[in-house]
Amino acid sequence: MRVYLPSTLSALAELLDTGEIGPAPVAGFAVTPALREWYSSGDMEELEYVAMMYAARKSLRLLAANPAAPTRRVVLAAELPDGPSGTVTATGGGGFDEPALVQIARPVQLRDMASVHVDDATAASEIAAAVAALHAADAGDEDAKFAVDGAEGYELQWYATQEIADLIA
Repeated sequence: MRVYLPSTLSALAELLDTGEIGPAPVAGFAVTPALREWYSSGDMEELEYVAMMYAARKSLRLLAANPAAPTRRVVLAAELPDGPSGTVTATGGGGFDEPALVQIARPVQLRDMASVHVDDATAASEIAAAVAALHAADAGDEDAKFAVDGAEGYELQWYATQEIADLIA
């Protein structure tokens, strides 16, 4: 199962150093039954894109929690086993706001990564504005919500896992 993990460039450097994201449980986003029901007309590619965008939005919150991190959203795509004996389970608690939310029962290893998705450096000012507006957006400020939504106007760039060292250099 493809799982999208929200991250930052700082956390990506730590992943490269330690070889894993953890401790368990690790939250991620994937194509879940709730997401399929919510977005019933989408094909698998569209559903995976939606799951990745949920992770990108969560990456904004990670950036808000770590002001020292470069202001670029990072989403890691990992291939993990699912199902009754797998490590990935839908939380069921995502509801309408997070129908793609999953829980991973073990630390996610670097070897599990399939790709990395990162904002282009040119998006940094827009991402910084979105991060700064998060608290006000949560409180219902429409202008702040517009700023947060503006971050989604930037497509994440695809990188192979072999390029992680270059991304954090």
